[in-house]
Amino acid sequence: MSVILTEQDKLTLRTAAYGAVELMTAAAAAGKPGAHRAATDGSIALSSATGLIGHVLAKYPKGAKLNSKTVATLADQVLPALTAAMSLLNKQAPEEADNFRSTVVVAIKAAAQTHRGEPRPTLADMIRKITGALGAA
Repeated sequence: MSVILTEQDKLTLRTAAYGAVELMTAAAAAGKPGAHRAATDGSIALSSATGLIGHVLAKYPKGAKLNSKTVATLADQVLPALTAAMSLLNKQAPEEADNFRSTVVVAIKAAAQTHRGEPRPTLADMIRKITGALGAA
């Protein structure tokens, strides 16, 4: 069975995945340098995805406005997009839902690895929020 995703479906997936990395970047910026490294490592993880998800995430979501002035505004956009992406995949491509989830988790962990040892509390809390949104579908 071939999966057909609309451009809006692809935008939702891209917004969710790249938005999760943006949230981690914002959390990494709270207090110490390294936000650029978090963004780079997270984006590399997304661009390393395979399967249908890899093809979709190969393109940055140009139609999404992920540069918010506050983390709260960004979270208001991204966390529901993560849940919507999982719902969409569970309905249209269940075999890709785990691929998407694991790709996003790898990306946020890569973004958190920019600091030695355990993630700082701000990063750990953002990881919890992102994984919660992924599991809410």
